[in-house]
Amino acid sequence: SAQIADLQQKLLDADNGDRAKQRWDSIATILEAKCALKYLLGELVSSKVQESKLQSGLQQSQASCSDVQKMLMEERNHTAELEAEFQNQILVQEQQHQEKVTHSSWR
Repeated sequence: SAQIADLQQKLLDADNGDRAKQRWDSIATILEAKCALKYLLGELVSSKVQESKLQSGLQQSQASCSDVQKMLMEERNHTAELEAEFQNQILVQEQQHQEKVTHSSWR
């Protein structure tokens, strides 16, 4: 049944394409041509408006992505600083421990 539905949809799509082609091919008068041109210009304006909206959305998404990347870099830098500080504290603790062990063995 899925194949039948797929074939039916293909037939409908082909039929619609043929009808649209026949409509354009059957334009015979200036009035029909004006109506067709008016329709096409309306579609052009509509697509330009949609393109503008999509472009604006893309720019906003790019700006947001840039902000997130900046925050991520700041967090990575902060994490690296904390890790370096932590490693330094470990080193100090190890040195203090080594000094205690050394002093204990001298006694």
